[in-house]
Amino acid sequence: MYAKVMVPLDGSKLAECVLPHVRALAQGGKVKNIILVRVVEPIQPAGGGEFIMSAEDVKKLTGEHRKAAEDYLQKLTKRFQMRGVKVEGKVLMGRVADVLADYAGKKKMSLLVMATHGRSGVSKWVWGSVADRVLRSTCVPTLMIRPPKCKPGW
Repeated sequence: MYAKVMVPLDGSKLAECVLPHVRALAQGGKVKNIILVRVVEPIQPAGGGEFIMSAEDVKKLTGEHRKAAEDYLQKLTKRFQMRGVKVEGKVLMGRVADVLADYAGKKKMSLLVMATHGRSGVSKWVWGSVADRVLRSTCVPTLMIRPPKCKPGW
């Protein structure tokens, strides 16, 4: 049923708490592909302040962030290999929630598995929620995993 599973990661341990769930799905189902995804947001040069980045500096810093994301996914992909399942890493560029929802739809993912802080109320309103925005922006079935030791109403 879930042949192609997308797993958005941001490099944090919280985001990686979904990996045991993804492994269990793959072992118990007919998962053929697992795509570990990391989104790098382009750096916007500041203007009007004391410090202004040149276009060259922005390009260099964005490249460094992309390389760090590629290295992270490469290590994780090697560690997450499974018999009979193709595991790959993909770095995307853009606004996180928008890019994740768009990619999941265009690549016809059958399931999206991602972590959520589980915030609610004012803290969610103040901090926003990538997981919530992705959930509301895609028609791909989405499994939200709360981290261990989660407390309702964070």
